[in-house]
Amino acid sequence: MLEGALTLKDLPRLREEAAGDCDDRPVRWSAHGQFRASTGGPEQAWLQLEAQVSLSLVCQRCLGPAEVALQLSRQFRFVTDEATALQEDDGSEEDLLVTSQGFDLVELVEDELIMELPAVARHDECPVAVKLSVADPEFEAPEAGKPNPFAALQVLKSQKRN
Repeated sequence: MLEGALTLKDLPRLREEAAGDCDDRPVRWSAHGQFRASTGGPEQAWLQLEAQVSLSLVCQRCLGPAEVALQLSRQFRFVTDEATALQEDDGSEEDLLVTSQGFDLVELVEDELIMELPAVARHDECPVAVKLSVADPEFEAPEAGKPNPFAALQVLKSQKRN
């Protein structure tokens, strides 16, 4: 079992999603590998990955910062090559990873946390009142005091007839 902590500055793609300066936010992770027996074949390598981080994202309701906790717990089964992964991907319930010398666990943690991001970040209840009207009375108020140019034209037109 491996476990550790990173900071957001170690995960630049995830850091781009955060609002404000949160480079030293801790990202905790753990990875546990094991071999499991498979029916009719050799044992297969599996990886249990867990990670968590709290990010400050932009609330799409009030546009203020919203703290969002990301937590993941995933299981992956390793396969020998890309061709096997493509062939077995549709028929398997688990996620597949290709066994390789250059396997990057930190990159996998970052990828999985990015996939945990909400489609729309928002507070359960915004700390400030959210303006929900489409008309702004302050915008229309200056217009109300101006004379209608067509009314003035009507006055000129009626004076010309007299």
